[in-house]
Amino acid sequence: MNEFIKELEQSEVGVIKVNEPLSKHTTWKIGGPADVFIEPDGTDGLVKAMEIIIKHKIPWRAIGKGSNLLVDDDGIEGAVIKLGQSMASMEVEGEVVTAGGGYPFIPLATLISKQGLSGLEFAGGIPGTVGGAVFMNAGAHGSDMSRILIEARVLFPDGRLEWIKNKDMDFSYRTSRLQKEKGICVEAKLQMKRGNKELIVAEMQKNKQYRRETQPWMHPCAGSVFRNPLPEHAGALIEKAGLKGFQIGGAQISEMHGNFIVNKNNAQAQDVLDIIAHVKEKVRSNYGIEMKTEVELVRRQAT
Repeated sequence: MNEFIKELEQSEVGVIKVNEPLSKHTTWKIGGPADVFIEPDGTDGLVKAMEIIIKHKIPWRAIGKGSNLLVDDDGIEGAVIKLGQSMASMEVEGEVVTAGGGYPFIPLATLISKQGLSGLEFAGGIPGTVGGAVFMNAGAHGSDMSRILIEARVLFPDGRLEWIKNKDMDFSYRTSRLQKEKGICVEAKLQMKRGNKELIVAEMQKNKQYRRETQPWMHPCAGSVFRNPLPEHAGALIEKAGLKGFQIGGAQISEMHGNFIVNKNNAQAQDVLDIIAHVKEKVRSNYGIEMKTEVELVRRQAT
């Protein structure tokens, strides 16, 4: 590991930190240390860092703003790559928006709407980054990334950097090809449609306001914890099971929205995992429905 760190530092790929607490980099404010934390200085830095990771056979994973992530209290083995500000470029050509994987999703949606471009109104209250949104096929209010993505520039674990067309992304509900192949979305081209600026801004603000009024973003959380077992909705099932406000340790099922678990008081990852297990058991026994998590659960031995 020491040789790996030394080579990273000598190659000047970006910011390198050792034993960096991931609670600083997740919206849940939960998570133990990463052995090595890398914030690449642009795409070239990312590609070079991946070359060094491959050379030293280091386990790794990528994060954006950490909004869909539950990191184990023991942290993450190997390297954590964060797509940050240096990978947050953005340009508009006609009705096509090209955004870096590290660009924050909500500010992008706000900026684009104010330019009279429609297509990102659904993203008005979705935390995270463009790269994470592509990875998860993020969506809300009847739309998602699969409907607007033209193509994504993806770094694969073998070091290949390729543009992947929408049709080859294998999009489905909260799922993409990148989850199966562990690809990092470095950049995305999004198809917008020019329209009435006032109406577009009003629609986006309405979606953002809906989230403020119905979701508990005043406490650290990670967004929706469970996937909706359609045609049912996870939050409604959890509420019907009488679990709103249920608490273990410092973690609590939100009293505002059943599909949110909030960090009320220095919650540990195990507190959240215990709540998830309890919800699964309760919903299964009450309604015969298997609940699946939407958040990514990252344990120490994961590679």
